[in-house]
Amino acid sequence: MNNITPSGGGTLKRNLGLWAIVGLGLGYMTPTVVFDTFGLVAEETNNVVPLAYTVALVVMLFTAISYGRMASAIPSAGSAYTYVKESMHPNAGFMVGWTSLIDYMLLPMVNCLIIRSYLEALFPDVPGWLWVVIYCIAVTGIIYLTMRGTSNLNMLLLVFSIIVMIVFVAMVIAQLTGGAAPGVSPLHPFIHADVDFGTVLAGATIVCFSFIGFDAVTMYAEEAKHPSIMPKAIMFTVLIGGAIFLIAAYFTQWRFPDSTVFPQEAIEDSTLPEIGLQVGGPVLQAVLTAAGFCATLASGLASHASVSRMLLVMGRNSVLPRKVFGYINPKTHTPTFNIVLTGAVSLLAMAFTLEQIAAYINYGALIAFSFVNISVIAYFAIRRNRRHTPADIFTYLVLPGIGLALTIMLWLNLDGHALLGGLIWSGLGFLYLLYITRGFTKQVAGFDENQPVTGVISNQALDLDAFSDLDKK
Repeated sequence: MNNITPSGGGTLKRNLGLWAIVGLGLGYMTPTVVFDTFGLVAEETNNVVPLAYTVALVVMLFTAISYGRMASAIPSAGSAYTYVKESMHPNAGFMVGWTSLIDYMLLPMVNCLIIRSYLEALFPDVPGWLWVVIYCIAVTGIIYLTMRGTSNLNMLLLVFSIIVMIVFVAMVIAQLTGGAAPGVSPLHPFIHADVDFGTVLAGATIVCFSFIGFDAVTMYAEEAKHPSIMPKAIMFTVLIGGAIFLIAAYFTQWRFPDSTVFPQEAIEDSTLPEIGLQVGGPVLQAVLTAAGFCATLASGLASHASVSRMLLVMGRNSVLPRKVFGYINPKTHTPTFNIVLTGAVSLLAMAFTLEQIAAYINYGALIAFSFVNISVIAYFAIRRNRRHTPADIFTYLVLPGIGLALTIMLWLNLDGHALLGGLIWSGLGFLYLLYITRGFTKQVAGFDENQPVTGVISNQALDLDAFSDLDKK
């Protein structure tokens, strides 16, 4: 069966191959973010950024295995919300989805904040708040007019960013071998006298937010040429994305063994422009910033459209007030209120730093990662009784158990303010759940962002058809 027709007549085509889905996941992850957070993580870890990425990658791999298990078991476009709802209980799924709203609402703000830092570095005489206003108006205007992006453009931006990163690494290697950079051991980025595992875990908790996006590929399950490719797509996205982060972090750390070479304001917002300037002067600064700008803009458009769509589904299902959040502009065929609301929230980038926003996003991400690991145990070991053979015990209890334990390890190093704010948000969600279920006397409605919205927009915010060309050769 090549097409899937959701209720209401919309058709989803199974035309996405493995590498098309991996490309979408990598684009969502924004590879250049490793340079944006480099100074922040270096300061936190006593200058062992690649070690922090290694720890985070190990955690993500175990969690990716769990995502793959659930994507195979529930081969519909889904997310952590879907898996928890199906394997545990709709109310538990609602709480995971509600908590994930933190990620959705704040990711556009992260992109806005990073763009602001780029433009401040290139145009220091222009106040930062002005760039925030211009960016929010531009992105909100684009999404306001059309929810459909261009996947070909996203792929071009991704390829351009990776090519620039390769050029950057080559320049750093040339400087290191030519003696133009501080002479430290090649092992220094991973181990030196000041390394402390506690600070490394804290750094891994920060860079965890860099991996957000690998789980997003599960939303393409109904467009995959065959559901069986989804676990591979998830693992390849994590491995390739993790390799890009790790290689870039390693050579950057080797080139900059001490974070004190960066201004404090760059550490708080983005060190990418400063890294480019110190490695290759104004020319590389401009090129590296352009690569970061392109990747961040593509991610910004996708995340803005995505959260607007999730709010739309919540409105259509009366999880939120239908007349407001479920409204579709008859002229633009877009959920205009949700789009403007997301743009308004993004304006808060004037008042926050990347470190603060990343911490709150990580709260939502770690909730999702934890419950996906729990979902494997609940779905396979408990509901399907797959817990009696050594193979089943290892696959459905040990592996997700390790993933959960490693995720909890990151939980323990989450920023205190983010943890408090996240718990307050979760508490509000629980009270809201009580209200909409009339004290748990009725079933909660769904609000997965990937649920088809009949007659309004396609199942994806992006035009995915062009990505299928990658797999036709």
